[in-house]
Amino acid sequence: MDLQAQIQSLINSAPQDGVTPLLVESIAPGLRALAEKLSHSQYYILQNMHKEWVLTTLSNRTNPKQEKRVVYAFPTSKDVSIESEMASDPSMIAAPTPVVHILFQLIALEPVDSIVFFETPGTTQNAIEIKRLELQKLVQQTLEQKNSVNRIPPDIA
Repeated sequence: MDLQAQIQSLINSAPQDGVTPLLVESIAPGLRALAEKLSHSQYYILQNMHKEWVLTTLSNRTNPKQEKRVVYAFPTSKDVSIESEMASDPSMIAAPTPVVHILFQLIALEPVDSIVFFETPGTTQNAIEIKRLELQKLVQQTLEQKNSVNRIPPDIA
């Protein structure tokens, strides 16, 4: 599924409350820009039976008390089974997920600090990390720009 179709899918599946589809449409350019930096249109995310993404907690080597929680996004289902010990657990599945949907989910995933996208099948050497706070900042800037364009200047008369 191409990026525009993924964005349209997000808009269509958003609650039809008169606000959410417009919000998704507003932030779509930012999501698209990030997705275009990645190599694949979909990634595989390890999930439990309840469709919750599996988090991995990483510790800083020089400061073990400094931790971050990440979700790994793999380019193929085979890479999930190679890289994650949990993939052999029958209660876990490697779910193919459109890249735009992953980015959109990251905006609100409070316990997640970032998503690590592995770009090259068969290796974890080539990865791109997208931090939740940076994505939230991008979304905020996009919304602020859109609001400033839609505002009527006070001295219009």
